[in-house]
Amino acid sequence: MASNTTKRIRVLVVDDSAFMRKVLERLIASDPQMEVAGQAKDGHEAVLLADSLKPDVITMDINMPRMDGLQATALIMSKNPRPIVIVSSESREGADSTLRALELGAIEFVSKPSSGIDLDMKSVSDDLLRKLRMAAKVRVIRTASGRNPAAVPNHRDHSSARTIEGGSRTPPRDTRFPVVVIAASTGGPATVMRLAPGFTSEFPGAVILVQHMPAPFTSQFAVQLAEFTSIPVKDAEHNESLQPGHLYVCPGSHHLRVTPAGRIQLDASGRINGYLPNIDVTMESVAAYAGGLSLGVVLTGMGNDGANGVRAIKAAGGFVIAQDEATAVIFGMPAEAIKTGAVDQVLGIDDIYATLEKRVLNLCRAAPAGVR
Repeated sequence: MASNTTKRIRVLVVDDSAFMRKVLERLIASDPQMEVAGQAKDGHEAVLLADSLKPDVITMDINMPRMDGLQATALIMSKNPRPIVIVSSESREGADSTLRALELGAIEFVSKPSSGIDLDMKSVSDDLLRKLRMAAKVRVIRTASGRNPAAVPNHRDHSSARTIEGGSRTPPRDTRFPVVVIAASTGGPATVMRLAPGFTSEFPGAVILVQHMPAPFTSQFAVQLAEFTSIPVKDAEHNESLQPGHLYVCPGSHHLRVTPAGRIQLDASGRINGYLPNIDVTMESVAAYAGGLSLGVVLTGMGNDGANGVRAIKAAGGFVIAQDEATAVIFGMPAEAIKTGAVDQVLGIDDIYATLEKRVLNLCRAAPAGVR
């Protein structure tokens, strides 16, 4: 008779604190689907155990002696790829390091409570266990392609980043230009980092990035994106006017809409259909504002956010691209978008920018005077 026993998810716990390792072990053991396969107290041990134990998923701390979590993540993802969930602080420095780990190929992150005590960890237990279960299902086959984390300073002068100040200059009346909405969720930071370098300040459209991520992280992500691309990048601000040749990052604490006058409207009303920020909200408003000059790009992520949005863009005469399954960390959002029938092209991540640029340039050439 066939056994009904389900194979348990084997987790490697990496943290320099013996107390935190014990807390994580108890939380993981509380889930009948999981077990702790091993523990490492620094990045060096993590790399060795990832190779010998071959865990289904790894929880990774960032600040550790000998070898930190960034270096360990880079080595694991380049030599022996395993799904990694970062367990780190939500401070500015913690957000910065977590994003770098996501760029290097980590799948998800869980914010470590500020006090780090047992009771506080229990408050994030559901989130941690859910993300570990999800990460364990990801087939990680790509190696990290990000920069060498050892060569990146931990503390940077944020004033030197190529960001733009909040602008309120209103475009001339009846002026329209292409507006691109890039949608991403799980696996998004590393994926966007591969797409963003194509954009320049000469790009003849406005670009809005909606990434499912808490506010402290989206703000840091805007700073990091500015280092990778020559298009000016900034956090979107309430009531500022969209301008071509700029990339606006939707704050993780708000939904972003574009008004009929071409201004950004930020809404802090809470989750819509379970998402904050909500991608559909942004795409639907862009479709109403830009019509046939609207473009949607749906990248990696879980769930179906963006499916209604791409319908709206297509109905308005716009153009929609979805990332293909082969290059998506999680094919959920692109797959749901494709199911709507509103997607014009399904492309690998490295082919998206060229197609997007060609479409935008054609739209600008075709637009009648007074509409561009």
